[in-house]
Amino acid sequence: MKIGFFRSDSDLLYQDVIEGDLFAQVAKTLDLLLTKYLRTGMAYQGAQRLERLPVPEAALREAVINAIAHKDYGASIPIQISVYDHKLLIWNAGQLPLHWSLTRLLDKHPSQPANPDIAKTLFLAGLIESWGRGIDLIRRACIENDYSAPRFECDSSGFLVEFSFPAVLEVGKTSVKTSVKTSVKTPVAILRCLAANPTMTLVDVAAKIGKTPRAIELACAKLVKEGKLIFVGPKKGGHWEVLEKTR
Repeated sequence: MKIGFFRSDSDLLYQDVIEGDLFAQVAKTLDLLLTKYLRTGMAYQGAQRLERLPVPEAALREAVINAIAHKDYGASIPIQISVYDHKLLIWNAGQLPLHWSLTRLLDKHPSQPANPDIAKTLFLAGLIESWGRGIDLIRRACIENDYSAPRFECDSSGFLVEFSFPAVLEVGKTSVKTSVKTSVKTPVAILRCLAANPTMTLVDVAAKIGKTPRAIELACAKLVKEGKLIFVGPKKGGHWEVLEKTR
């Protein structure tokens, strides 16, 4: 997979090449996009600073995984993610199923993966649902968070998803909710949330303290490594235990 930041179509400023197994590609790609390529917009709610990505993280994640699942690996062409100041494009080699149109893809449709073995592996890993809802999930993640719906295009060369960035990144009522003061550092805020409600998901914690889910995942991983936090039980039905008291 390749990621590049462009000033214009002919002016590439910097780029990264992501290699490794498919799971590593998903993780590395999302991490690079969120930490290096995408700039957050900022607004203030009282004394609280709120940040908003130019593309909803859920939509970005689904689009990246969708490209990996449906890529034509026989073409030996990497997935290409082009980032500009005002848009982000994800392109992968591959075609729609025989006799399918873009209109059918955007409507309710059955799951018909281009790479059944890869799709099954991603399903068993919990990364996709295997119901043919990927495109709908991308669109809904944008619309429900007050972003423009992405543009989809398919031709003989491959499949393209285009996200247009908001002209002004404003944080509205539906984007972020927070009850934690800015003076409270993220790790402490996470521990307080999970101590009060051990069954909270990391997505819920992110919404609670006004951070991105990815930022919470990274912070929790560090807390676990430091022995301050542990997850007990199965992925579904388990709970968090805070091993260090917070003030």
